[in-house]
Amino acid sequence: MDILKAENIKKSYDGRTIIEGINIHLEEGEIVSLLGVSGGGKTTLFHCLSGLVTPDEGHVYLNSSFANGFCEDAEDHEKWEEITSKPGHISYMLQKDLLMQHKKIVDNVAMPLLLKGMKKAEAREKASSYFETFGLRGTENKYPSQLSGGMRQRAALLRTYLASDGIALLDEPFSALDAITKDAMHSWYLEIMEKIHLSTIFISHDIDEAIKLSDRIYILGGEPGSIIDEIVISEPKPRGEDFNLTEGFLKYKRRIMDSIKKNQGK
Repeated sequence: MDILKAENIKKSYDGRTIIEGINIHLEEGEIVSLLGVSGGGKTTLFHCLSGLVTPDEGHVYLNSSFANGFCEDAEDHEKWEEITSKPGHISYMLQKDLLMQHKKIVDNVAMPLLLKGMKKAEAREKASSYFETFGLRGTENKYPSQLSGGMRQRAALLRTYLASDGIALLDEPFSALDAITKDAMHSWYLEIMEKIHLSTIFISHDIDEAIKLSDRIYILGGEPGSIIDEIVISEPKPRGEDFNLTEGFLKYKRRIMDSIKKNQGK
């Protein structure tokens, strides 16, 4: 069931068209990645999807039957609400965790609940109830500087989850991690997505990462940026540790690299 869709998105800055004719959708429970070269318009698209900026053309729609992370009426697929230029419907996690250094982890995580008007004690209690699920138990009263990079990203993702209604945009959430930590976070990420039923679109420059984590991959390329390919990763999740050594994995990777190469500079 589609829960988010964008139609014919176009955005220009200073007379230069960055993206044009973008049509994408997100289904309930999906992990969809957005791949492409740096400067190709991925972040601009995220800004349009999240409502932070207004596209020059096109519209963003949210299926309003999908509320608070679940489908209220599985038979009704037509409750579409336009959310173009309306921030607050979709949470957005940037590359850096942006945790406030002077606040304890529980207070960092609870911030979206406070912004929604929840009292501090109630917000802390609700946030704390997710710490074990997110592998953060015991960190409630620590400060960001006391946590590893991987644990900080877990906290940032929990904060993003509490800010969302079941849909999140993640901008290179694992790019700052070392290879060993990133691999561990990939496995954790797939596990946690099954538990919390968060539907996500994430930007990545890591082709292997996108293939391992995604249900579908959109490739953004050309000038101005447009969707040049859509790839469905058919292997069921979780995928084995040796998935990246299989012929199927290499086939996906070759297709992605060929699509990007063919459209560079166009």
